[in-house]
Amino acid sequence: MIYLYLTKEKAIKRKFQNFCNHFGYLELEEAIELFSVFGGIEDMVDLDLFDDINSIIRFNFIDKYQELANTISPSYLLEEPYRNILIAIARGDARVSNIFRKARVGDSFGMKILEELIELNIIKFEASREAPLKKYSNQKLEKSLRSYKIEPKVRFKIPFYRFWFGFVEPYSKNLSLKKSEKFFNNFQQHFSRLNSLVFEQLSNELLNEYYSNQLQSMGSYWDKNSEFDILAKTKDGEIILGECKYKNRRVCKSELSKLKQKAKISGIEVDKFVLFSKSGFSNELLAMRDKNLLLFKLNDFKSLIMIDYQKN
Repeated sequence: MIYLYLTKEKAIKRKFQNFCNHFGYLELEEAIELFSVFGGIEDMVDLDLFDDINSIIRFNFIDKYQELANTISPSYLLEEPYRNILIAIARGDARVSNIFRKARVGDSFGMKILEELIELNIIKFEASREAPLKKYSNQKLEKSLRSYKIEPKVRFKIPFYRFWFGFVEPYSKNLSLKKSEKFFNNFQQHFSRLNSLVFEQLSNELLNEYYSNQLQSMGSYWDKNSEFDILAKTKDGEIILGECKYKNRRVCKSELSKLKQKAKISGIEVDKFVLFSKSGFSNELLAMRDKNLLLFKLNDFKSLIMIDYQKN
């Protein structure tokens, strides 16, 4: 059994729409990538995003480093222990226990900090939807599962904060001195994972639009066996499982096979599979024409923006 409930990302969708409206000259791919960096602060600072991504990053986080640092509010978030916890959230798998371990804080103290960050509207909890391991209180678990803990993940509510604490703040001393080599090397190496989370969140919203906002449940899903970008349920009880690939290559049939295998291991009975791809799909995958498979390419995300603007 999987606990499914509504976990819509309306806030992130509205932020993305505002960003696209603010920078109407950006192509969709550019908008997604730059939203991953600057999303949420476009109304606070003067941003010029006409250049290539590397030049934009160099100018804003080296030449204008202090100006962007001043957008972090309250300013004590740049000090310990807040700084350490926020960096741990941004750079790890976002599970609560791993955040506390990486930030080197105790559970009780760490939870107080997280609760304060929630009140400040910086982060939110994304609850696990995994069913309890024990079906009854005195059930004995396998030895391998006794240390396993079902726990929530922590998500940033503002994309810019995730970028700042994941990519900028760890190199703050160097950047304040205009030394950027380590920062920029890290950016180029890991930027794709930043885009992937935003693409995943927007994919959830696109799927919800496809189902005319009638999904009973949506969001990512993780359990003791695997993690999935999308697990949704319609009001008719249809289970939809999906993966999102923000890569510079087409998604092949093998990705669908991997997803089906992961579903089998996690015991998820799937009615429909869905794949989202930045770079499209292989001819073999397109030729399947399976009624139980949905495929969304990058261009499809334009409808997500247009539909909502027409409604508003």
